[in-house]
Amino acid sequence: MRPRSQQPRERDLLNRNRRYYDLLWSDASLIEPHRFNTWPLVQSLLSAAERRLEVAPGLRPRLPLIGTQFADISAPAAAKLHACGAHVVLAEAGALPFPQDTFDLVCALDIIEHVDDDDGVVSELSRVTRAGGSLLISAPLHPSRWTPFDEIVGHKRRYEPLRLLEMLSNHRLQVERTAVFGMQPRSSRLVNIGMWCLLHQRERAMWWYNRVFMRLGLRFQRRLRFSLGMAADHVDELLLVCRRLAAGRPARSHH
Repeated sequence: MRPRSQQPRERDLLNRNRRYYDLLWSDASLIEPHRFNTWPLVQSLLSAAERRLEVAPGLRPRLPLIGTQFADISAPAAAKLHACGAHVVLAEAGALPFPQDTFDLVCALDIIEHVDDDDGVVSELSRVTRAGGSLLISAPLHPSRWTPFDEIVGHKRRYEPLRLLEMLSNHRLQVERTAVFGMQPRSSRLVNIGMWCLLHQRERAMWWYNRVFMRLGLRFQRRLRFSLGMAADHVDELLLVCRRLAAGRPARSHH
C-alpha cells in the first residue's frame, strides 16, 4: 500500500492530468489507428489477440476501434471514442476495472512517465494481461536527456534502461523487442516556443497542436525498426513489446 502522504500528491497529479487532457481532447478530432507507424506491429499481433485493451488512448488510439476495450480518464475523449463505436470506460491506469488475466493484448503508450506511481500502473497492466499475452508500452529514456519538451508534455521522469527493465521484470513482463519511438521535435527553438505558448496561451497552443503539429508529425513519422531485447543506447524514447510470463517464470532480456 502507498504511504498516506503520497496519496494527496497523486490525486492532485491525476486531477491536473485530467484537466489537461479534457482541454486537449475537447477541441480535437479522432485520428484512426491505421495512420500511425504502430499499425503494422498491431496488425501482426491481432490474430492472437481476441481480447484487447488500450489504456489512456485519448483520441490517438493505436488498437482497432471495433473489438477493443478502451479505458481513459478524460470524459471528452471517452465520449468521442464511444461515438465512433468503441467500447470505453472512464478509469485510471492504476485502478483498471477488469479481472485478472482478461486480455490477450494490452496497449499503454505514453503513460508510465506521467504518473507518480509508475510501478503501480505497470502492476495493473500486467495483472489484466493473460500469461502469454502481449503488452505494448513506451517510455522516454536517460534522465540526462531531460529537456523542456519533457516539461511541456508533463513527464515526471525519464528512465535508466536497467531500472525500466527491472520494473517490468518484477511484474513478469519480458521485453522481446524494441523500436525507437516518439514525436519529439528536434529543434530546441520550436520546443521553447511551444513551452511558452502552453504557459501563456494554452488554448491557442492546443489548437496549433491538434490542427498543425500533430498532422505534420503523422506525415513525417518513420517506419518502426525493431531490435531484439532492449536496444537503448543513444535512444530518446522506446516502444517495448513485452510478453507476460506465467507466475514463477523469471523475466529475461536480451539487453
